[in-house]
Amino acid sequence: MDRNRKWVPSFGAVLLILLSHMTSALEVPLDLPQPPTITLQSPKDYIFDPRENIVIHCEAKGKPHPSFSWTRNGTHFDVEKDSKVLMKPGSGTLVIDISGEKAEAYEGTYQCTAHNEHGTAVSNSIVIRQSRSPLWSKERNEAIVVQMGVSLVLQCRPPAGLPPPVIFWMDNNFQRLLLDKRVAQALNGDLYFSNVLREDTRSDYICYARFPHTQTIQQKQPISVTVVDNSPEGERRPGFMMPLGPTSTKMVLRGETLELECIADGLPTPEISWQKDGGELPSSRMSFSNFKKTLKVSDVNEADGGNYRCTATNNLGTVHHIIKVTVKAAPFWVSAPRNLILAPNETGILTCRVHGEPKPKITWFVNGVSLENAPEDHSRKVDDDTVILSSVQSGSSAVYQCNASNEFGYLMANAFVNVLAEPPRVLTPPNRVYQVIANNPALLHCASFGSPIPTITWFKDVQTSVKNGDPYVIHENGTLEIHVAQPLNSGKYTCIATNNLGIKENHVYLEVKEPTRILKQPEYKVVQKGMSAVFECKVKHDPSLIPTMTWLKDNGELPGGRFEVNVDSLTITDVTDGDEGTYTCIMNTTLDQDSASAMLTVVEKPDSPTDLELTDQTERSVQLTWIPGDEHNSATQKFLIQYEDLLHQPGVWINLTDVAGTSTTAQLNLSPYVYYSFRVLAVNHVGYSQPSQPSSQYRTNPAAPDENPSNIQCVGTKPGDLVISWTSLTGFQANGPGLEYKVQWRQKDVDEDWSSKNVANVSQFVVSGTTIYVPYEVKVQALNDYGSGPEPEVVIGHSGEDLPLSAPDSVQIMVTNSTLAEVHWEPVALPSVRGKLQGYKVYYRRERGSHDTEEDTEQVLTFGGNRSEGRLPGLQPYSRYNLTITVLNNKGEGPPSPSKTFETPEGVPGPPSFLNAVNPGLDSLTLEWGPPTNNNGRLAGYTLKYQPVNSTNELGPVKIMALLANETTVTVGNLNSSMLYKFYLSAKTIKGSGPIITEEAFTVMDTTVPSRQVDIATQGWFIGLMCAIALLILVLLIVCFIKRNKGGKYPVKEKEDAHQDPEIQPMKEDDGTFGEYSDTEDHKPLKGSRTPSNGTVRRDESDDSLVDYGEGGDGQFNEDGSFIGQYSGKKEKDTHEGNESSEAPSPVNAMNSFV
Repeated sequence: MDRNRKWVPSFGAVLLILLSHMTSALEVPLDLPQPPTITLQSPKDYIFDPRENIVIHCEAKGKPHPSFSWTRNGTHFDVEKDSKVLMKPGSGTLVIDISGEKAEAYEGTYQCTAHNEHGTAVSNSIVIRQSRSPLWSKERNEAIVVQMGVSLVLQCRPPAGLPPPVIFWMDNNFQRLLLDKRVAQALNGDLYFSNVLREDTRSDYICYARFPHTQTIQQKQPISVTVVDNSPEGERRPGFMMPLGPTSTKMVLRGETLELECIADGLPTPEISWQKDGGELPSSRMSFSNFKKTLKVSDVNEADGGNYRCTATNNLGTVHHIIKVTVKAAPFWVSAPRNLILAPNETGILTCRVHGEPKPKITWFVNGVSLENAPEDHSRKVDDDTVILSSVQSGSSAVYQCNASNEFGYLMANAFVNVLAEPPRVLTPPNRVYQVIANNPALLHCASFGSPIPTITWFKDVQTSVKNGDPYVIHENGTLEIHVAQPLNSGKYTCIATNNLGIKENHVYLEVKEPTRILKQPEYKVVQKGMSAVFECKVKHDPSLIPTMTWLKDNGELPGGRFEVNVDSLTITDVTDGDEGTYTCIMNTTLDQDSASAMLTVVEKPDSPTDLELTDQTERSVQLTWIPGDEHNSATQKFLIQYEDLLHQPGVWINLTDVAGTSTTAQLNLSPYVYYSFRVLAVNHVGYSQPSQPSSQYRTNPAAPDENPSNIQCVGTKPGDLVISWTSLTGFQANGPGLEYKVQWRQKDVDEDWSSKNVANVSQFVVSGTTIYVPYEVKVQALNDYGSGPEPEVVIGHSGEDLPLSAPDSVQIMVTNSTLAEVHWEPVALPSVRGKLQGYKVYYRRERGSHDTEEDTEQVLTFGGNRSEGRLPGLQPYSRYNLTITVLNNKGEGPPSPSKTFETPEGVPGPPSFLNAVNPGLDSLTLEWGPPTNNNGRLAGYTLKYQPVNSTNELGPVKIMALLANETTVTVGNLNSSMLYKFYLSAKTIKGSGPIITEEAFTVMDTTVPSRQVDIATQGWFIGLMCAIALLILVLLIVCFIKRNKGGKYPVKEKEDAHQDPEIQPMKEDDGTFGEYSDTEDHKPLKGSRTPSNGTVRRDESDDSLVDYGEGGDGQFNEDGSFIGQYSGKKEKDTHEGNESSEAPSPVNAMNSFV
């Protein structure tokens, strides 16, 4: 129904305004008066099956409910007079029972009319026809005899049926005939041969016609074709069998499917191609069939008209045919008329816009009557496809029909004009909740009705007016759209419908939800067969929505059994080949979904190669071929070829070679005298396949050895022998029976013949009686019953060694310094070594030092090679050493040289063994130390250096003291009191001073300074004062105790009443009286309290603690005896810090013990 209605003064203004607005349908509630509206009708062309009833649909609505009537072939059809015709109650639908009747009697054109007091609506004209499947006319087909190579057409010419039949060709066995580029079935059913072949000879070419409605099949008489070749047709250029001539025409209606076909003859069979002159073929709507002989274009439009060129080509030439395509159009809607709801005195417009080719003719009807024959209405004006109704009045409701027709068809539409005066009503149910996913459009409906049409306004949360504009759009039908909904858009919305007869409001609610998103998608998996595969699918969704996880395999349901679906994963156990595919996880909520997919590839070891075959067999090679097994989705990397030597090592498979995974053959090099059997293994990423079945056995003939033993060695193991050893050949390497080894030897550089010996089944030979340690040349050659191996290589070795005979001469020692000496000797003559010279060994022992008589263990240094000197590092200064030298070969050491003695000079001493500071005084410190562990000479004395260290860690001037060698203690005087000193002590010999040892210590604090105090705990006056104070406190406590028992008042009680927190009352010092005390103060020291008898005073309790001077308080030193406060000086203490300590007993505590 049209919503565009305006008050207009003139026809021109009405047309201008109404045409400038879009229209939209508006439904009239069924409880309001309204003309009839057709809601269901049968198609315009209705072909019925004579075996079933005819049902012609006609349904309508209106208020009051309409009545129905029918016309047939333009005249009234009295339904009640025909007992075979039934009209359904409350409906216009006809049911015609044609059983036992001639169905042809009910063929015709039917039209339904629905009428009530407000108007009349009419249906389309419905043409009723009976489906027909006529028999084939009887005919006698003559047998066809053709020469091979010529073209041939077998005509079908099926009977005309309704609807047309489906054509196909078969033989007597109901097997479809094979169609290809040479043999084609045309759209009309005829069978075309571009050229016939001898195999086309047959007697049962049968054309069949299948009629869809009746599901019956009619058969044409068989056609016999005989192809002869007594005068065969030669090759020829293409020519068109259909369509004929250079051009043809084709008309197609808009919206239908265009079918063009070209069938050509020629030898060889021509190829068909298509193009459109002056344009492109519509690829998206185009398809080829019948081996490109047929071109189909679906949903044809005006642009598809033009010239289509069909081209047939073979190697002898090309031929063209042009099909001129014309596109016509039955009428089609541009804008169909819509129902109008008008208030009294409103103006409305009906438009009926159609296109077609040729241009359709438009005819208007009102209540089923042509406007020319309808009563005159001055408020109605007609202008071709437009009807304008001005200032309508109550009671002028009617149904208008627009009919547009041309030669190819017609369109007919009903549109009523309903004149009503109705206040607004909102049709959308109240309090509806709309849920939408964030970032998606949200549509809040406010379907309304009223006459005049109501104006719709929207409010959010009751008071905020919603206007057109970002992000809101209010549509013409009242729907509020939010283009991109966000959580802040959630809330209550109110729509208000208003016209001049009233106002109506409705509330709806919008909830914007979080989108469902897959956070972790399943990933591509490659899994070995028999293992498990796990696909993860972790999802985030709005917590108020209930999610449902679904897994699919290849877009279908999961198989049962080994598939386990968890909250966020899918596990497939014991994977098989059939589990391969694409797995998709889908997370659904009521509002949205998200999905992700991943593939599973199942791999396993390859199957064994098969069909091993030996070819190109020679004495020393053979070619092996095989057929690879299934790779199981993992490409074969290589093939491993193994052999078994059935003669020498039966049952043992040995790797021979490998080839690339793309090969299926290998050229194998063989050895003589081997009974070969081969097998092949395939290797992929997963592993090795099972071995193939062994090949047939292949035996090679014996031959002389191809190689000699390897790893030839000749060494002497004892004086006078030579052991020759080698690695024996295997049976595979022997190349034949009777394997032996020819061992040859002779002394090198001596003119003598080779000595030789043949041995078998051994890998060494011992030559006895040789000269001690002389070079020999050795050869070992393999031989068998078929000859000797290649000429062997000569290996040089030596006969056995013996111990050296002589010792080095002329041993001399040069002392470089107190810790290093050099030794020189005369090398021995090489013949006396009687073996390979390995070097010289120097033995030396420290007999004693100048200050001790204890001997050290013997030390050994080996100097490799033919040396004549060496260095002896790490000697002890001021020591005597004894030294001998021997010569060394592989057999052992020779006799020692005569013993030599040497002494090392004095060196600097080691550090003193310890240094301690003891007995600190006000201006002195006593140092004690121990002599060095190693004097390294005659001790000449000690050097002591010391310097003060101030509170900022700065070092003062250095003072030096020289001390005698026999001194181990010294008192250093003239020091400053309460000062840290650092001491440096070193021992010295005539060679100089050795390393220093350090120590740090404090002097005692000076008690003569007024701000400092001595140990007052030992002073008599202080002891007397403390006793007096203790006695006074005791008397006070006794008095307080007596008064408390009597309930009397005393100062402490008065102060307790005045101050609720006794801890805040300190002990007064200015007047000598005490403040209040309580249990919480029992462990707080009084100012000036004494320490226990051990003399320690805690630093936190007194500014002048003796600990600051290093006396008393044994806990104030580190483990090494150094003072904790080193480099820091004396600290000034806050007088209030004393409250932190509770260890020292106070007079108050002492008095409390008496109470």
